[in-house]
Amino acid sequence: MIHFEWPWLFLALPLPLIVRYLLPATTSVENAALRVPFIEDFQSLNQKVQHKTIKRWPLWLATLAWILLVIAATRPQWWDEPIELPINGRDLMMAVDLSGSMRYKDFRIQDRTVDRLTATKWVAAQFIERRVGDRLGLILFGDQAYLQVPLTFDRQTVRTLLNESAIGLAGKQTAIGDAIGLAVKRFLHKNKKNQESWILILLTDGVNTPGKIEPLKVAELAAQEGLKIYTIGIGADEMVLRDFFGTRRINPSVDLDEKTLKQIAEKTGGRYFRARDTAGLEKIYALLDELEPIQKDNLFFRPTKALYYWPLSMALLLSAIIIVFSSFGLTHSD
Repeated sequence: MIHFEWPWLFLALPLPLIVRYLLPATTSVENAALRVPFIEDFQSLNQKVQHKTIKRWPLWLATLAWILLVIAATRPQWWDEPIELPINGRDLMMAVDLSGSMRYKDFRIQDRTVDRLTATKWVAAQFIERRVGDRLGLILFGDQAYLQVPLTFDRQTVRTLLNESAIGLAGKQTAIGDAIGLAVKRFLHKNKKNQESWILILLTDGVNTPGKIEPLKVAELAAQEGLKIYTIGIGADEMVLRDFFGTRRINPSVDLDEKTLKQIAEKTGGRYFRARDTAGLEKIYALLDELEPIQKDNLFFRPTKALYYWPLSMALLLSAIIIVFSSFGLTHSD
């Protein structure tokens, strides 16, 4: 359907007529000397009347141009059918470990061996893309925790800044408690009436080393504020190394503190997941897709398309035609 944003501007349509009748007409003073008519004057009179009638067409073009100009001023728009927006009301923060141990290349993506952070980025990018309707935030932590992206609906920004993160950017250690504390602080800035929708996904491959806050204590605070934490322990259980002395097998996840991660999740009503390979990490994010949404009133978006440039272009074209013909003396003004 066609909608006019400013329909009250249609009141300007009779403005030229009002101006014409309110302002005094201009008169041209011609030679006032007595002039005796000759027969030729009477013979050409009929031709002048016909010529004058023909030259009234610029007035009609000007009228049409004015109508089109007023229509353009009302901002006509084409409204499509309303589209329901998938708003589920979740505020979701992701905390990603950038410690030195994330350099271990114990994951594979498309037959290519990659480090843990690369695998995390690859899987998390798909997870972020599916978060339509959620507000996302990103925390990066190592020796300290840093807020990289505050809660936003801009999924592209979250994905871009996650891809730009690098191992060691926040230090070589693993301050898990600081990451949780920063998430709690950021969520507390939001309206508490929606606190049941606060979710933190914490991904790490190590044990809490430095930091100012004890992870289990800050987890209790998070539980009191309604923040639900889902923890993910990343890293393979076995890795084959080849060196000068031959082949040996090691456990690259020997430092992973699964006990603490499980307790953090249990205290806040979340869950602990173990990601030993890329497939396992994908399954975890698929399960996280099913996190309980908070129902809100349905929101609708109506796509609109501006139409003002059509009547505006026609008005300008008609005005140009009148100007061109006026320059050649082919118009008549009363």
